Amino acid sequence: MLIDTPVRLGVQIQPQHVSYSGIRDAARRLEDLGVDILFNWDHFFPLFGAPDGEHFEAWTMLAAWAEQTERVEFGSLVNCNSYRNADLQADMARTIDHISAKGGEGRFIFGTGSGWFERDYDEYGYEFGTAGSRLDALAEGLGRIESRWGVLNPAPTRRIPVMIGGAGEKKTLRLVARHADIWHSFVAPEDVSHKVDVIKRHAEREERDLSNLTISNELRDRDEATADALHAQGTRLFTLGLLGPEWDYELVKRWLAWRDGKNA
Repeated sequence: MLIDTPVRLGVQIQPQHVSYSGIRDAARRLEDLGVDILFNWDHFFPLFGAPDGEHFEAWTMLAAWAEQTERVEFGSLVNCNSYRNADLQADMARTIDHISAKGGEGRFIFGTGSGWFERDYDEYGYEFGTAGSRLDALAEGLGRIESRWGVLNPAPTRRIPVMIGGAGEKKTLRLVARHADIWHSFVAPEDVSHKVDVIKRHAEREERDLSNLTISNELRDRDEATADALHAQGTRLFTLGLLGPEWDYELVKRWLAWRDGKNA
């Protein structure tokens, strides 16, 4: 968790208020620019702007990206555990992993969380429950997913990285300690070290080695000084939300230059 690894930039293509042809073009352009990871999000309606605007489903899109792209890793930031049976999630992840492999290892990252957008639940017929019940369901689901990966034929091409989003100390960070390869949050730089200490304490109880855990954080509406501070606290994956149809590629280039400066 504290080893010095290269900085990576992930761009979240927000799948709202844009045609799919625009999303496809953005994925191609971003890979060509040199971003490390492409993300979408797992919702059924726009999160802002016109509430009934154009929007596309996450997992079918990820399968298309698996075929379209050649180099980038990709996944959802983040999948909602509530929307699909846990064993099905494992099987879909394994299949997308294989689609993306193209003669080598797959490039899929399994980003997941407990869910929060109540409209998704109400309109698609899922029980919303409480924040606690959804986190409990995520804990149960992650165990099933990892077990299913162990028996699928064919197996995944690699140990699929698990990314967990959130910063709640009692439940979410314990799940990070138990399952995650990547911890993603929006916490301020001055809060990272405390949250990492919480994860470490959970990891001791879980008897899990977290020496390779990657710390991830968001760049949107932040400046280089904040990014520098996050980097100083051990953050090595930086994500940037990008909204179409007028994708701000100049902003992406700015953060790619910052990444390359850190890795020089």
